Amino acid sequence: MTSKNTICLWYDGTAVDAANFYAKTFPDSAVGTVFCAPGDYPDGKQGNVLTVEFTVAGIPCIGLNGGPHFKHSEAFSFQIATDDQLETDRLWNAVVGNGGQESECGWCKDRWGVSWQITPRSLIAAVSDPDRAAAKRAFDAMMTMKKIDIAAIEAARLGPNQSLS
Repeated sequence: MTSKNTICLWYDGTAVDAANFYAKTFPDSAVGTVFCAPGDYPDGKQGNVLTVEFTVAGIPCIGLNGGPHFKHSEAFSFQIATDDQLETDRLWNAVVGNGGQESECGWCKDRWGVSWQITPRSLIAAVSDPDRAAAKRAFDAMMTMKKIDIAAIEAARLGPNQSLS
């Protein structure tokens, strides 16, 4: 890996599985070098996969098979910007449908416990609208959602007396 900064994610023996899932699910993602341990280590034996290099949406990562000692939390998440409802649905359904779980406001977790924010660009535009009343309506609508519904966000942004044309 040539990047000066690489995200290291801890897995309990499943780093290659996670990397393969990310590579097939997210654009600009790939699996790189798989490194096997040259000797025994606390949660593995010589020859076991110790690390796997991968990228997720262009971000360099290393998956470390460190054992069961540490778990992922919402304190770290990948935020993936989507361009439309089709892409939002595809990514959300891929993460949740592969043993993951839904959360709130566009957040979900994959089967390995890594948190993802599947975030339509239109949501960011809506909640940062200079019309603060429109931004609040969009924000309030988002707060009721699990997967983001772009049409509902846009309708809330416009308000009750306007329609999408």
